[in-house]
Amino acid sequence: MNRSVLLPCVLAGSLLLAGCGTLTGDGGDVTLRMVAADYGDSEANSTSHYWDDVVQRFQAATPGIKVKVETVSWTDIDKRVGELIAAGKTPDIVQTGGYADQVAAERLYPAGDVLSIDTQVNMLDAFSKAGQVFGSQYGIPFVASTRVFVYNKAVFQKAGITAPPVTWDELRKDAELIKAKVPGVTPYALPLGPEEAQGESMIWTMSGGGSLADNAGNYTIDSPQNRATFSWLRTNLVDRKLTYADPGTVDRKTAFADFAAGKVAMLNGHPGLVRKAIDSKIDYGTAAIPRRDAAAKPSTLGVADWIMAFKANGHKAQIKKFLNFVYQKENTLKFDEQYNLLPVTQDTRAEMTGSGNHQDLSEFLNALPNANFYPLGDPSWDKVSVLVKQKIGAAVRPDGDKALADLQGVAAAEAGKVRR
Repeated sequence: MNRSVLLPCVLAGSLLLAGCGTLTGDGGDVTLRMVAADYGDSEANSTSHYWDDVVQRFQAATPGIKVKVETVSWTDIDKRVGELIAAGKTPDIVQTGGYADQVAAERLYPAGDVLSIDTQVNMLDAFSKAGQVFGSQYGIPFVASTRVFVYNKAVFQKAGITAPPVTWDELRKDAELIKAKVPGVTPYALPLGPEEAQGESMIWTMSGGGSLADNAGNYTIDSPQNRATFSWLRTNLVDRKLTYADPGTVDRKTAFADFAAGKVAMLNGHPGLVRKAIDSKIDYGTAAIPRRDAAAKPSTLGVADWIMAFKANGHKAQIKKFLNFVYQKENTLKFDEQYNLLPVTQDTRAEMTGSGNHQDLSEFLNALPNANFYPLGDPSWDKVSVLVKQKIGAAVRPDGDKALADLQGVAAAEAGKVRR
């Protein structure tokens, strides 16, 4: 929601990593080191508090195993994990948006080695399959989300708009009405900054008939369809001042905060945005993501965030005990409800669906059958996604075609490295 699912965050309340724990011959404790993404947007709701609670209860129930968790912002987590591995301080567990590059480097335990049969069976089958590389599962799904179009009903009413847009052309016309009739409100938020630019760009390329990669695993960043999509964004939203002046400098958390403050009228969002809108008393609506052609089937981005178990420290048995605890319904339900995300386990899904407490997620659940996912099974995707985060915002600037061509070149080169 990088995901990403997953998601999307500030560094707060971290427990800093030290050296790797070892199993001592005299029965001493093993210390597991974990790096986890921060799903919060302030110190108060930092994910560090969730992990502190889980770890405290796990350690009380499991003498001999200690766990230290470092929570890192989505912007920095890939870099942080890379630094630790390069320094010889490989974590035992990482929770982030991808896994394939670590599979290619042969660093991970297969999921079956670190999950009990009961935990494996409890996983939603589609997500377990999405965690596979060449038929073997290494990525362990943690949370999921989809993306939908979210709009401010009060702003729409002031602008005289009676229904959410179905097409890009309708979106542009609605944005122009909002700009003319509701001063001080950004009509459409287009966050193409490095926090989650790969998600926003994938949404737009899909709704324009393109993609970031084809079904055969070839990157298609610089396709004619994508050039047309980013050209449309540039000429219809950026140049007309219907969105941020330079979307490539704006992160998702800024767009979400602006919507929750009533400063943005329309954007694409995950379930966490709905929670922010509710907390801020924004009268919001949700709909399918607008597309270039009204006759085209609606599409959306599906995101799963993942857990990986690393072999470097030889703590397979201890990792297995901790992960089986993490995936107990009490813990998964608490996390999904805290951040308003979709579950990846059968028992938590049944609880959230049957309780009647999650009507705000219905549009996101409706979108799931039409969702498309990042090419997570491609070992080059983790590096390519970092490049997309950093550079694709330039595609809505005047030299946008060159930005796409440059990205295509480096993506193809990264893919070539892992396929040789």
